[in-house]
Amino acid sequence: PRTDMADFREVFAKAKHIAIITGAGVSAESGVPTFRGAGGFWRKWQAQELATPGAFARNPSRVWEFYHYRREVMLSKHPNPAHIAIAECEKRLSKQGRSVVVITQNIDELHRKAGTKHLLEIHGSLFKTRCTSCGNVASNYKSPICPALAGKGAPDPETQDAAIPVEDLPQCEEDGCNGLLRPHVVWFGEALDPDVLTAVEKELDICDLCLVVGTSSVVYPAAMFAPQVSARGVPVAEFNMEATPATNKFRFHFPGPCGTTLPPALARHDTEIIS
Repeated sequence: PRTDMADFREVFAKAKHIAIITGAGVSAESGVPTFRGAGGFWRKWQAQELATPGAFARNPSRVWEFYHYRREVMLSKHPNPAHIAIAECEKRLSKQGRSVVVITQNIDELHRKAGTKHLLEIHGSLFKTRCTSCGNVASNYKSPICPALAGKGAPDPETQDAAIPVEDLPQCEEDGCNGLLRPHVVWFGEALDPDVLTAVEKELDICDLCLVVGTSSVVYPAAMFAPQVSARGVPVAEFNMEATPATNKFRFHFPGPCGTTLPPALARHDTEIIS
């Protein structure tokens, strides 16, 4: 793959439908824990031991402590220059009749905070809940999400489980339901929402430029998206700290922090018509 920014900028200037696929790397620069790699523990557990339907069935209190901790961390984080560059690019290009869609694996809503409008969150959101009884999905930015979780969720390995009774965990507020809420995120072993996946496929079918930003290209099915686009001859540009298993399938690769590489890549091109 090429690393020539001038080449990329020429392709970018002509693109009408740009798909931007983002992963944990874009949020890591905002100080968001990625839970991948050596430091990816909360207490004694790795994320993939807690982010499962089985873990929630066995110990909903522990899983809610973990997600309460993550929600509280996220409420203190802010979009970084990569998030802002993407949102500003979308806003600017929409005035030129061009489209930008962000397809993200992240559940932190930092793209939303930055101002991105056309956003497909394939793994859900930390700030949405789903009722295990009635299935209702709702946005929820309460801090704490319920009184029993106040001050709970400390990540230190010596911390004891809070063992909160199920009836004190987050409850559905739909009329007469009171079902146990769960985070509206896609857990390990769960399928992606078919409606979201259909929307993603539509966008990938029409895009004439694809950016892969801060993703390791190992989590499926998202790891398949950009190689599929590249296979039909559409230019794909990867922005990541290092090469990934998919790098050789792409036309461009720009190594380094996304907050440094992305803003100049998406800045206004001198051939753009500004109305």
